[in-house]
Amino acid sequence: MKMLKKIDYNSPIILSFVFLSFIVLILGYITKGFTTRMFFCVYRSSPLDLLTYVRLFGHVLGHANLSHYINNMMMMLLVGPMLEEKYGSKTLLEMILVTALITGLVNNMIFRTGLLGASGIVFMMIILSSVTSVKEGKIPLTLIVVVILYLGEQVAAGIFSADNISQLTHIVGGICGGIFGMMMNKKNWREL
Repeated sequence: MKMLKKIDYNSPIILSFVFLSFIVLILGYITKGFTTRMFFCVYRSSPLDLLTYVRLFGHVLGHANLSHYINNMMMMLLVGPMLEEKYGSKTLLEMILVTALITGLVNNMIFRTGLLGASGIVFMMIILSSVTSVKEGKIPLTLIVVVILYLGEQVAAGIFSADNISQLTHIVGGICGGIFGMMMNKKNWREL
């Protein structure tokens, strides 16, 4: 029992996101995908349907299967706690919600397919973590390498691959992360 008291819920937004996404995944399995399609997958629907607005944010909690969930959550758990510590829980939650809304809207405007999963949020966090280390008057080489590797790979995959992965969502999430990082570190970016 003493050991349990020593466990710290050190990253409330990230851990809550991980646990909520797991509950959504289990609900999806139990309902044979009904809850996932109804609440946690964004797709074009009538603006008069109130669930349209729920899905614009909820799609980041839905995942197609356990592998999809684990891949997104592993990256989120690696990068997210550091960002939550640096920027605070409230600010990180705002970034997640804005990125969810933007990726959901972009998907609705451009595609006729459904979108689910936290990969846009993960890409936002990856780029944000790279932008975070900007120092006065200097651009970190890690930022350049991350942009080339992660976003470059997504552009190439979008051009040459015919899979069910939304590379545009990854790119949009990465752009959101870059913008958030620049906004949070305005002073250092002004000196470039």
